[in-house]
Amino acid sequence: MTHTAPRGFDFLDGAWAVRNRRLADFLDPDSGWEEFDGHTTGRLFRDGRAHVDEIVFPTKGFSGLTLRLYEPETDEWTLNWSNSRTGRLEPPVRGRFGPDGTGEFFGDDHYAGRPVRVRFRWSGIGPGTARWEQAFAPAGTDRWVVNWVMEFSRERS
Repeated sequence: MTHTAPRGFDFLDGAWAVRNRRLADFLDPDSGWEEFDGHTTGRLFRDGRAHVDEIVFPTKGFSGLTLRLYEPETDEWTLNWSNSRTGRLEPPVRGRFGPDGTGEFFGDDHYAGRPVRVRFRWSGIGPGTARWEQAFAPAGTDRWVVNWVMEFSRERS
């Protein structure tokens, strides 16, 4: 069976302004939200089967790099994140886009020394907008806490 890369992350190619809203404590919904701006530039590779972007948070003093790879054998994407503060590649999340265009990606990680399930969700994807949200659930539970939301808008050249 031959797979072709689905729509995938072609929408994220190019330059974007990013409005961030992030919980102070990723597992405590009452910890308070902080808001800050960022900007990202992404590029497609391998006929759309790979996407790399760097997001910069000028007021936070760090940046992130995401490598997204399409795996034709599983018809899934892996999303791999690296924070400039640590330089490490974090454990990937994996998943796909559904018929409605929403993408859901899941993985396992640790937060504050505790194992957590991680969910990334891409939605509201259009020519000039997109929304990403991250949620954590303590391992063994289904209590998802949305802890970071990014609203993307296409930068004007």
